[in-house]
Amino acid sequence: MPLVDMPLSQLTSYEGCNPRPDDFDVYWRQALEEMRSTDPRVELVPADYQMPFAECYHLYFTGVNGARIHAKYARPKTSTGPHPAVLQFHGYKGCSGDWSEIMLYPAMGYSIAWLDVRGQGGLSEDTGGVIGNTHRGHIIRGLYDEDPNKLFFRHVFLDTAQLAGIVMSLDEVDENRVGATGWSQGGALTIACAALEPRIRKAAPVYPFLSDYKRVWDMDLCENEYIELKTFFRYFDPQHEREEEFFTRLGYIDIQHLASRIRAEVLAGVGLQDVICPPSTQFAAFNKIRTKVKLEIFPDFGHEPLPGMGDKIVRFLSDL
Repeated sequence: MPLVDMPLSQLTSYEGCNPRPDDFDVYWRQALEEMRSTDPRVELVPADYQMPFAECYHLYFTGVNGARIHAKYARPKTSTGPHPAVLQFHGYKGCSGDWSEIMLYPAMGYSIAWLDVRGQGGLSEDTGGVIGNTHRGHIIRGLYDEDPNKLFFRHVFLDTAQLAGIVMSLDEVDENRVGATGWSQGGALTIACAALEPRIRKAAPVYPFLSDYKRVWDMDLCENEYIELKTFFRYFDPQHEREEEFFTRLGYIDIQHLASRIRAEVLAGVGLQDVICPPSTQFAAFNKIRTKVKLEIFPDFGHEPLPGMGDKIVRFLSDL
């Protein structure tokens, strides 16, 4: 097996190298207080897409900083009582996809909510009230500002937890039987959601993004989705005089530092040839989870479809 990172024997004990801010726990406690004080003004709008077995809606709510957030929401047409639900999160710069991609869950008797990340490819508003795609630059949005509360992904992480709470509050949903899943950025948001909403019962992240930024930098893999880190230093700190400060600030939105909060059972997928989200950055988060974790390892695969992983996730979530 070609080696692009550490040997597996080292990965399973790697603890990460990106600094954790001293006030990390206070930061997220205050962030959650802000989220809970925000009036979500939930709205369900029937979608044009409907199925004989599923009712489909555009779900809107107001997130922190006043952004109006969108998710696709589908529920089974017939249900004898509160049923399970799944939260789904998409990859970086993307959006919730076609309705047909999520119809499996209503067919199983589950509800599903698929979040559009603010400012990316879907219908959610970016901070400031602009609808649509700001495309990229989100990792470093707010990084130069002295106030870490302006970090873009702080707001996105809170959106995931707020969506979870909204779905759990719906009459048709059993709040104790909710799972979350996603790949890449969606994997990161799965971890963030399960960390910030402890009622999430099962979480299935696949090669999660947004973890151990300093490790990505040290491996000289600031390309593809992480190229923003290189761009930031070229524009704002060309001699790296504030490197430690900036990586410490990124620590507020580093999912490895949130992972220990997770109470859910976890199924995780990782390709050991991943050069976009290096395996060590993923293991930095996985190794901090204190609950039951089952790793599905694909030695010869990178940041790409992992054969059979989708089926494993469905089976994992089928007994919520």
